[in-house]
Amino acid sequence: MKPVTRLFLDASVWIAAAGSTTGGSAMILELCRRGKVRVVASRFVLLEAERNTRAKLGRTALLRFYREIASLDVEVIETPTRHEIDAQSRIIDSKDAHVLAAAVNARADFLLTLDRKDFMTSKVLHAGLPLRIMTPGDFLRLWLEKQA
Repeated sequence: MKPVTRLFLDASVWIAAAGSTTGGSAMILELCRRGKVRVVASRFVLLEAERNTRAKLGRTALLRFYREIASLDVEVIETPTRHEIDAQSRIIDSKDAHVLAAAVNARADFLLTLDRKDFMTSKVLHAGLPLRIMTPGDFLRLWLEKQA
């Protein structure tokens, strides 16, 4: 039996899925619900997503965010240590190092993010990380190609 692909979702993906039921981020969560992929998160990323959804998108989106979390079998990993976060700060801005450290610790196959500016830099993409970083849309295209 082939192992299920593990996806670590950045807060931006959770927020986008809360804001739209039809976009790529929502489609990623649907793949998770169907058991096609496994969603992994850290408490801090989920709290960040909750806070930003509440502040930027309002009550309806926040309720959708809660429903999404409840409908998924999210594997919540331990918060990375300060040492692990500091190690990732060498290749990414310190405000995003916790995300990268958590994704690596989670043994994710992919880190999905909408934050191209910080995560899709040459330094990050060529750092020899044990995972691939891409947008939800790019992952969906890749996933569909592999299904064909």
